[in-house]
Amino acid sequence: MLLQSRPAPRDLREARRQLLDRGVVPSDFMRPDLARSWQRSWHAGLQPCGRAPGAPHASGAQLARAREQQRELAAHARPVMEFLAEQTRDTDSMVILAGADGLLLEALGDLHFASRAERVALRAGATWLEQHRGTNAIGTALAEGRAVVIHAGEHYLERNAFLTCAAAPVFSPAGKLLGVLDVSGDHRGHHPHTLGLVRSAARMIEHRLFDTRYDPRAWPGVRLRLHAQPEGIGTVTEGLVAIAEDGTLTGANATGLELLGLSWSDLGAAKADDVLDAGSHRSSAPRVVHTRSGLALWARFESAQAVHVAAPHACIVVDCEPADALAALDTGDTAVRAAIARGRKIAGKPIPLLLQGESGAGKEVFARALHESGPRGGKPFVAVNCAALPENLIEAELFGYQRGAFTGALREGSPGRIREAHGGTLFLDEIGDMPLGLQARLLRVLQDRQVVPLGGGQPVPVDFALVCATHRDLPCEIQGGRFREDLFYRLNGLTLKLPALRERGDLAALMGSELRRLAPGRDVALAPEVLAALQGYRWPGNLRQLSNVLRTACALLDPHETLIGWEHLCEDLAAQLRAVPVADVDTGDLRSVARAAIDQALDDCGGNLSEAARRLGVSRNTLYRRLRH
Repeated sequence: MLLQSRPAPRDLREARRQLLDRGVVPSDFMRPDLARSWQRSWHAGLQPCGRAPGAPHASGAQLARAREQQRELAAHARPVMEFLAEQTRDTDSMVILAGADGLLLEALGDLHFASRAERVALRAGATWLEQHRGTNAIGTALAEGRAVVIHAGEHYLERNAFLTCAAAPVFSPAGKLLGVLDVSGDHRGHHPHTLGLVRSAARMIEHRLFDTRYDPRAWPGVRLRLHAQPEGIGTVTEGLVAIAEDGTLTGANATGLELLGLSWSDLGAAKADDVLDAGSHRSSAPRVVHTRSGLALWARFESAQAVHVAAPHACIVVDCEPADALAALDTGDTAVRAAIARGRKIAGKPIPLLLQGESGAGKEVFARALHESGPRGGKPFVAVNCAALPENLIEAELFGYQRGAFTGALREGSPGRIREAHGGTLFLDEIGDMPLGLQARLLRVLQDRQVVPLGGGQPVPVDFALVCATHRDLPCEIQGGRFREDLFYRLNGLTLKLPALRERGDLAALMGSELRRLAPGRDVALAPEVLAALQGYRWPGNLRQLSNVLRTACALLDPHETLIGWEHLCEDLAAQLRAVPVADVDTGDLRSVARAAIDQALDDCGGNLSEAARRLGVSRNTLYRRLRH
């Protein structure tokens, strides 16, 4: 459903009139796919005008269970959603992930627009199937099984006509519809490229799901990457196919099936030799193969043999996965390692944790890792940014409200974020920015372990682990009368200070870890002079800035490139770095320094190459390559 071919408003009005008069959508006024959706909405008993009927809305516990059931999808979708939210920032829009049942699992984006969207229940916990909300991008993408745009008056319910929405379905490697990724915003700010952006983002999620499901370290078959051009292998446009040990095609993405002339129903039945003339799978170098129809493609085969490398003394080395989410944060810095060790000791105990550190230092990442690594790991993790919510909204957001508690409230009321955290962890970010009046209410909840929603009602018992974070000096805030002293002592069970990025001693390892996350399987590294410059930079935006810098650099790499140079950095950052001399050394000296660092890491690790590679922030293959030179 492309914006360029959308029907004129007068045609939509006439279609609505005829629908109300005759119960049939006139197809000559709109595209067939839109007409089908309107007809489905009519048969569901929905009236396009007037008040919308009641629709299901999950409670906090139900939403937590749904998120748990869709944990893998949500985990792979969240970084992509954050990227989309960054691309659409300040456009009066939000990024939404919905499950296959139409339940909205996550929502990120513009706070002002989110408050408007809540009026039509466009928020986590609501269900947006067509049978409940009429024609809409999320529900219609689920019904049609393909990407759609629903703009303004194309929405079946007139009350949703202020929206413009683009959504793309997300499929598992087996072809199962898992959910929908959506960007919704004010109809006055629509952009024709939004659908393409959402489609690409959905493909990124599908790629990560495929790579996880068919990780050669745990799956004995072969992964096949296909493209018409060699430069396309390793990009979001490539085809993906999984081949079991007996030659059966067991998984794929839509592009891979299209290139082979297959459909989802062929998975589990078709054999690789029946559709592809590929020869031996032993080499992992890209080469030309031919489909049975004669189409020439570039292909790269990946198997367990290609990723397990023989180390000296005939020892097979396999990278060990971190024991848990907290262990994954340990890339060698002593302060971070000490914080992890102290945090572990209180996990599962009724001791509140206060995280201090500069903005962007990773406080929420640490809190989430602590939650996932502790006994409440399978329960909800509810994060609230106290500085991002307007004062007139934060009380309702935190404590919930009864039906009709205030003008603009959802008809069904809201349980509030504290109740949604029941059984899990409540993370209050920037607690130092919470208004004084709400500090008193929060203190009461912490003392009584029960919450009373706005508008009255019976107190509701709550059980959650509490983690708070702030970049402010709370004792100074207390002296200035801006923070309650009694609340401070309630929050300050254990205080951990996370170091700023410029203070950390594991920057190289941290950048290596981030590059592996951003460019999995590509062995991307930083040029020595760029690495040296970045290590001397002050990083005012801390981890958040580092992630953005490396994400941009990876995006600017050509498909065949794996070394990040000056040309891959943002121009303003490159200019800053080049203006400050990092060291008066030549390339040969840098190589000597790098080799000395490798030798030291190997000594520290007792010769364990995998551990040395992790501490140095490079892949195992990169370490082998540098040892050979």
